[in-house]
Amino acid sequence: MLYALLLSTAVIFVAELGDKSQLMAMTFATRYRPRDVLLGITIATAVVHLASVGIGFWIGETFADAQHWITLAAGVAFLVFAAWTLRGDQLSTEERQKAQRSSGAAVWAVGGAFFLAELGDKTMLATITLATQENWLGTWIGSTIGMVLADALAIMLGAWLGKKLPEKAIKYGAAALFALFGAWMLIEGLVAL
Repeated sequence: MLYALLLSTAVIFVAELGDKSQLMAMTFATRYRPRDVLLGITIATAVVHLASVGIGFWIGETFADAQHWITLAAGVAFLVFAAWTLRGDQLSTEERQKAQRSSGAAVWAVGGAFFLAELGDKTMLATITLATQENWLGTWIGSTIGMVLADALAIMLGAWLGKKLPEKAIKYGAAALFALFGAWMLIEGLVAL
């Protein structure tokens, strides 16, 4: 089990470097508390990677056939996130303070976005592949740790940028990144058709 844990941690960490999920983590960290972003990522990753190791090779074959539909749905979701970010919300001082104290909405938003983005992603496929050959528990724990560590780097950068940039720049930058992710996923999905 230890070998599977170490192997999957290393493989998934490397696979996640430069991935769109890292850019998402950085973007979310400019808008939400880093702790909430990390918690959302951890929950989504644990669920997706548990499903990956549980599914294994058999569903991996079936899942590949439906990959384009999942990618298209995720692309549409990211375009909705981009529009929502541009629309923006006006918070009163009281609402802003309440939002700072409440982490539930941020955790759900980040977790939901990451869940959709990770379905069929290379890290999910790598986890499925590892699980066909290695201990499932070690692979699940290791792949989750590898992903969270890689995204934690992006969260730290995003939190730092959030303190240095004006709110308007963050709003337009986040919307642009969400639109870019959405377009990227739509193109991936359409090419796979």
